[in-house]
Amino acid sequence: MNRTIRRASVFCLLLVLALLGRATWVQAYQARALADDDHNRRQTIAQYAQPLGDIIVAGSPVTGSKGTQGGDLAYKRTYTQGDLYAAVTGYSSQAYGATQLEGIYSHVLDGTDDRLKNPLDVVTGKQAAPGSVLTTIDPEVQKAAYRALGDDKGAAVAIDPRTGQILGMVSTPSYDPSKISGTSDGDAWQDLLSDPDKPLVNRALRQPLAPGSTFKLVVASAALENGLYSSVDERTDSPDPYTLPGTSTVLKNESASAPCENATLRTALQYSCNNVFAKVAADLGEDKVRAMAEKFGFNTEKLDVPVRASKSVYPSGMDKSSTALTGIGQFEVTATPMQMAMVSAALANGGELAAPHMVSEVTDSDGNALQKFADGDTKRVVSASTAEQLRSAMVTVVEQGTGTNARIDGAEVGGKTGTAQNGVGNSNTPYAWFTSYAKDKSTGKEVAVAVVVEDSGSARSEVSGNGLAAPIAQKMMKAALKG
Repeated sequence: MNRTIRRASVFCLLLVLALLGRATWVQAYQARALADDDHNRRQTIAQYAQPLGDIIVAGSPVTGSKGTQGGDLAYKRTYTQGDLYAAVTGYSSQAYGATQLEGIYSHVLDGTDDRLKNPLDVVTGKQAAPGSVLTTIDPEVQKAAYRALGDDKGAAVAIDPRTGQILGMVSTPSYDPSKISGTSDGDAWQDLLSDPDKPLVNRALRQPLAPGSTFKLVVASAALENGLYSSVDERTDSPDPYTLPGTSTVLKNESASAPCENATLRTALQYSCNNVFAKVAADLGEDKVRAMAEKFGFNTEKLDVPVRASKSVYPSGMDKSSTALTGIGQFEVTATPMQMAMVSAALANGGELAAPHMVSEVTDSDGNALQKFADGDTKRVVSASTAEQLRSAMVTVVEQGTGTNARIDGAEVGGKTGTAQNGVGNSNTPYAWFTSYAKDKSTGKEVAVAVVVEDSGSARSEVSGNGLAAPIAQKMMKAALKG
């Protein structure tokens, strides 16, 4: 063999080896990355090759599938009462991906999860029958929240305090996920993106706002747990008017005639006395208030229910005047409705916070459990004594104070109102908050609720937690106690 042929042979052999090496690399090491690549059309074709599994509420599916006309995507997602359950399900779109439960459990719902396959299917890559996702949502609580919020911009969450099960979660304005589930829904998608009210945002989990006076429950907890005051009925050292430390700024109360000077914590919650809780926060200091807030869940980076909630924030590095302002839920304190429902739930449950969750089980096509989520995974937040005292004070708020619109005949109801400043110098419409719990002693049923109304279209003078948010909470609590 002459030199030229030998060189050509060696070169060809090297090319073959390079191709074999590259093929081995792609098949052995890059296969999963390529399969999961957003630009891989085969992944989308596989996802919609058969009817999707369902998201279940109280034993009935709130999702479905229907065949498409032409194209390589055989089925698309449909929704039953899509607007009602959008904050729970999210959307599954052939063009825009999937969110919330649809996104988290997409591989179970489309049958590509390896847990759904037998060993031979895993080897051959055969697609299995899809599984289902069972939620903890109570349809009556969900409907009550959605109807009560109506045209308001806001959100509501209901939790069973003993188990952590999320019974209702609504965000308004909502949207119908069916309208963006196909490949030709660009106009509907653009309408949602351009809507200034942002209907695609799940306000219950993903919209932290100033919690206003509902945060006073956290400050009261810190005062009792740290021994600043021995009970909710001990008189505090709280001048009225109260000047923020190191400033000439006088902090006013909503009602000038309220008995807020040196008021007890019970009276201060009943009349929502700003002077008391600002002074308490300043006296405790930011570290003690933050420690208490973090026990309730503030500053948690990964609160998954299983959809991840945005972090509710208690700030750090403040001077004493700013710390005082956090005592009334202002300055840089922010909270989601989920977080404020957790505050009431912990107090209702004797000071123990049960981990909130809205999925009870994930199953295969035969109903066999792939994954279960246990109830009652709790942690101690405050002592049983502190929780009992604050429940008693919250009942006073509802029976004799600022939360009377939450009363339910025959049930123990406790709550806390909040009206939070919005914008520079409170230039925008304030947020109306209400967080509460209810117990039916005859049936043993319990529920904790938080509601925020960002904008109801009401005149500024008509915005209050009792006027706007408490009636919504009351309807949700009634539905939960009846269920």
